[in-house]
Amino acid sequence: MDTNIILLLLLIPLLGSLATLFFGKKLGNASGVIATLAVFISFVVSVISFFQVQSTGTPIQVDLFNWIALENFNISFGFLLDQLSILWLLFVTGIGTLIHLYSTSYMKGDENYAKFFSYLNLFIFFMIVLVTGSNLLMMFIGWEGVGLCSYLLIGFWHKNQSYNDAAKKAFIMNRIGDLGFLIGVFILAFLFQTLDYMTIKEALMQGTNHQINMWLGWATLALFIGAAGKSAQIPLYTWLPDAMAGPTPVSALIHAATMVTAGIFMITRLNFVFDLTPWVQDIIAVVGALTALFAATIGLVQNDIKKVLAYSTVSQLGLMFMALGFGAYEIAVFHVITHAFFKACLFLGSGSIIHAMGGEQDMRKMGGLRKFMSVTYITFLLATLAISGIPPLAGFFSKDEILMVAFHENKILWFLAAIASVMTAFYMFRLLYLTFFKDFRGTQEQKNHLHESPSAMTIPLIVLAILSVIGGAISLPGASWLNNYLQPIIVNNAASNPHILGTSEYILMALAILGALIGIGLAYSKYIKKNTVPPIDSEISGFHKVLYNKYYVDEIYMKLIVKPIYALGTFFRDYVELVLSEIVFGLGKIADTLSLQGKKAQNGNIGLYLFAFVFGICFLLYYLFIAR
Repeated sequence: MDTNIILLLLLIPLLGSLATLFFGKKLGNASGVIATLAVFISFVVSVISFFQVQSTGTPIQVDLFNWIALENFNISFGFLLDQLSILWLLFVTGIGTLIHLYSTSYMKGDENYAKFFSYLNLFIFFMIVLVTGSNLLMMFIGWEGVGLCSYLLIGFWHKNQSYNDAAKKAFIMNRIGDLGFLIGVFILAFLFQTLDYMTIKEALMQGTNHQINMWLGWATLALFIGAAGKSAQIPLYTWLPDAMAGPTPVSALIHAATMVTAGIFMITRLNFVFDLTPWVQDIIAVVGALTALFAATIGLVQNDIKKVLAYSTVSQLGLMFMALGFGAYEIAVFHVITHAFFKACLFLGSGSIIHAMGGEQDMRKMGGLRKFMSVTYITFLLATLAISGIPPLAGFFSKDEILMVAFHENKILWFLAAIASVMTAFYMFRLLYLTFFKDFRGTQEQKNHLHESPSAMTIPLIVLAILSVIGGAISLPGASWLNNYLQPIIVNNAASNPHILGTSEYILMALAILGALIGIGLAYSKYIKKNTVPPIDSEISGFHKVLYNKYYVDEIYMKLIVKPIYALGTFFRDYVELVLSEIVFGLGKIADTLSLQGKKAQNGNIGLYLFAFVFGICFLLYYLFIAR
């Protein structure tokens, strides 16, 4: 039975991908229906697995076969459905189903309609492998698979060269992180002679020594580099904003709810390893806080609706990493879930807007859309309130818990995260006001085209908006179902030592709400009362220009890294390779010249052959009996 569950969970999306890839042209629009049903079946299986594990309290583990067998090292092709992996499966497949449904309308009429759904199904398949693999090598298969699918989906509209460049950038930058991931895996394999999660956990529970702890530190640091690449942390974050080149459903699926959370999943899965390396946890917390603030400042001035949401995603991921650095794994997971709800809603809402605007993404050319798109507006408003941290919506509870932990652990990082949260409220309501309020600023042709999206697009928006409102109920202060649920997974779980809400905690809550209201108020004052519209690109100046150009980080990378590598490659091509080729060709010429001289001796003269033979024998006798 357990094997059937695993196979059904995995194979249905894979079969859906293959069916839509090979028979998509014959299936037509049915490709979208088949792909959506495939992911929905995986969601149903995930729900069944959830109740089975809840009722028995025992994880579902299936080893299909022994994959690698060496003298003291074995790796099984196995899968593990425990509390953590099932939790990830629920929102990956659940939100994945909604995004597939949305895409059936959004991508309608695209010449590669079936191929798009094939890639989406393949992505879901690899994401399932990533979260259900029972060892690090299985995780790596899914890890690389989602990287491949992100490349295919970001560059889906490949006729635009800039989209191809964005896809390559995402792929290459993720490879940098993946090298770190592999180094961490190799170190753990060397230390424990296994990559199985449970075996490593049992070994660590029995105790370690100083040398193992030293190597564990390097392993966790390398693994964090892998997580930073996949989850877009400083300095490997620049690929994610550029990845907005892909169709909007791709942004919602990959860059809000699934792939970018893989780094958080990996660190949470290996929490028992990271807990033993506090100096690496400190690095994670600092990088997370800096990423949250850095990305938030850039989001303040962006005018592309998807770019604002992209930098918002980077910022929110930074908050999650800060929580991981403090050892608050269950809180990071909580924010992953709530963020998946409201950010997927926001991305799909932006897709609805772009669909109505005929492909326009510049907020300076929008305005007044709430009159034409009431469902999109209401769902977008609810998701915006959630991400801004307004109670009692989901984002308030998860973000407030992160800030509360940060306040008790490190006041400086708490301050940075709090400022980032105020900025989040400002730029999200800036987006809302510029898009939905005041008068329409686009062309008359665009205005005539404005309409609410079809039900296949609005139904997922409504479901995600509802989840953005009620999703915080899974971990209420003082009564966290999520903490209790994750207790078997997380060694130092907060459920085993629940935090009592006191005066300071209530003050922190009030400060968080006040900060959000200040951000909203500033946005209201500037974009509603003063009716400010961001200037055109040529009129942007000063520090505003620095922010608008993302601190010129891409240009700095180009100057300090890319161009020197190009120059080095050119030098090797024009000089080193030329010298090496001359050496190789010179050796060939020597051999050719010698062979020409040697051929002259092969003239058929028996006397010459006998002379050479006798001379050789004499030389050998001299060497053997006289020279020695």
